Amino acid sequence: MRTKRVEVVPYDEAWKSAFEEIKNEIEAVIGDIIIGIEHIGSTSVRGLSAKPCIDIDVIIKDYSVFFDVVRKLETIGYIHEGDLGIKDREAFKYSGKLNLMAHHLYVCPQCSEELCRHITFRDFLRNNPEAVKKYSLIKEKAAELFPNDIDGYIEYKSPCIEELYKECGLE
Repeated sequence: MRTKRVEVVPYDEAWKSAFEEIKNEIEAVIGDIIIGIEHIGSTSVRGLSAKPCIDIDVIIKDYSVFFDVVRKLETIGYIHEGDLGIKDREAFKYSGKLNLMAHHLYVCPQCSEELCRHITFRDFLRNNPEAVKKYSLIKEKAAELFPNDIDGYIEYKSPCIEELYKECGLE
C-alpha cells in the first residue's frame, strides 16, 4: 500500500488561472515546437471536486521534436521521467516552482490514445453536469474513506470512472 495523503476539495475557479500561469511559462520555451497545451483532469472541469493539482498535456506533432522539448523544458526545471508505463504519454517532474500551483506535466504526440482519452473524458464531463455531480460525490467519499491510501482511493472510484467511460465511448 502506497501512503500518500489524499485530499479532494470542491472546484475552485482559481484553477483556471493557475493553469494559464503554468501554460504561459511552458509556452515561453517550447511554444514554437508544439501543437498545444491542454488543461485536463478534474481541475479542468467546472464544478468537479478534485485533488488540488493541475494536470497538463503538452501536445507535439510526433516524437521527431520530443528531444528538443525535453531539452527546452529542462531549462525551466522540468525533468523527463519516462512514460511511467503508459504508451505515448511522457511524464515530467519538477522542483522549485513555488510560484506555480502543484501540477503534473505530460507530453503526448497528437496521435496518442492517452491524450484522446484525457480530452474525451474532460469534454464529456464539461458537458454533463449530472456526471460531474456523481463523480464528485464518489471522489469525496473515496478521499473520506481512504485519506492515507492513494491506491484505495483509486480503487474505490474506479467503477464510477469505468461507467462514465462507457457513457462517453471510452470502454
